[in-house]
Amino acid sequence: MDSSGLYLDVTDFAHSTPTWVQSAFEFFTEYGLLVFGALFIAVWWRSRGARDPRAVALALLAPLATALAYVASELVKSSVDEERPCRAVAGAAASLIKCPATGDWSFPSNHSVIAGAAAVVLALAVPRLALLTVPLALLMAFSRVFVGVHYPHDVAMGLLLGASLAPLAVLALTGPTAKVVTAVRAGGGRAAVLITGPGPARQA
Repeated sequence: MDSSGLYLDVTDFAHSTPTWVQSAFEFFTEYGLLVFGALFIAVWWRSRGARDPRAVALALLAPLATALAYVASELVKSSVDEERPCRAVAGAAASLIKCPATGDWSFPSNHSVIAGAAAVVLALAVPRLALLTVPLALLMAFSRVFVGVHYPHDVAMGLLLGASLAPLAVLALTGPTAKVVTAVRAGGGRAAVLITGPGPARQA
């Protein structure tokens, strides 16, 4: 894959934007994934009040599935060994953030994998969240090219990898996890109630 031409177009555009826009993208590309972390916590806390154990299962599996997608991304990255465009593309403008060291390979984009995975699994848990999570994932992917540390094909494949692997893991594990949630709730222990929320009997 060679998307260096598009990479140059995006990075040239980035350098033509006002300083505050560049700063906003630099901040978002570094810390934007924390938004997904906060959403994981919020969705889990909300699920504790649901009578349906599948809601709790989906909330608990969302970060786990995202982590699994990240591990898969790292395995692919270590086998492809694609150099970062901020080091490899001749004539490219300097990246807006520090170019990662050699050995921190470019393909696929881990940020995009995590964002794509989190966007979909959070939407599986709370469908209306897709209106927030999908644009955030796309923005995260774009930001990695904008700041100059990834090719467009890195982020496109990262989104695809995360958005396909993570929901498959969630769908495969939701049934068994819901059974565990039901059993834990039935036990009625204080720790169980903290993690899974009260069961139907306690709510009644």
